[in-house]
Formats: sequence, C-alpha cells, structure tokens
Amino acid sequence: MKTPGKPASQTHHLESGTPSALFVALRDLLLAHKEALAVVHDTDTHFYANCKDADSKGKAQFFGAVKVSARKHAFHFMPVYDFPELLQSLSPGLKKRMQGESCFNFDVMDPTLLQELQQLIEQGVSRYKAVGKL
Repeated sequence: MKTPGKPASQTHHLESGTPSALFVALRDLLLAHKEALAVVHDTDTHFYANCKDADSKGKAQFFGAVKVSARKHAFHFMPVYDFPELLQSLSPGLKKRMQGESCFNFDVMDPTLLQELQQLIEQGVSRYKAVGKL
C-alpha cells in the first residue's frame, strides 16, 4: 500500500505477509548478536529477544524488540534504559525518533540513522557483556 507523498519503497506496510525492508533491517541489527540472545518472537511484524542468561532470580532479561504498527516501526533497546549515558552522543536525527527511555520509532528507511543505531547497539552489547548480562 502506498502512503501519499512517499514512494512505495519507503512505506512500511506489509504486502502479502512479507516483512518490510525496514523491519528486516531493524531485526537484523539485533540478530547480529543472536548468539547471546533468546529469541521469544520472530514473525513478519514482531521480533522480541531476551538475554540468553536469566538474571540472578532466574527471570528472563529483556534485550530488544521490533514491532510493526499501522504507522511506524517501534525499536526497543533495553541497554539504553540501563545505561542512559549511551544516549549522550546521539545525533539530533536519532534523538528525534526516541519515545520514552528505550524506544525509537521509524517510519522510513534511513541508512544513516540505521548505521548510528547499529553503533549504539554495539555499545549497548559491550556494556551488557561487561556487567555479565550477555
């Protein structure tokens, strides 16, 4: 489905059950660390992963998720909640996409923002490894 004012390649709507390119790109950023993750959901519109190791109480630790809704792709990334200093060097473009403390909303594919998000994920993974969460 085409959104008025946007080329079809930039819309996030699903066609015949196929995941959008934006969803795949966001999911792949998390899947780059799949050896440390326990994937809970992996469908064409919802990806959810916990840290493979449970916390000291045996409870699953949320790591990240991507969820497609009617108008956006929500990207949740828990390390920025646990380590808010990771957000200090965000560009204005990525900061503008933040909603709450650990969620970023995307409605179009932006390679520059995805590259910055990848760097943020690398930093978050490194911090989680350093404290024994991954």
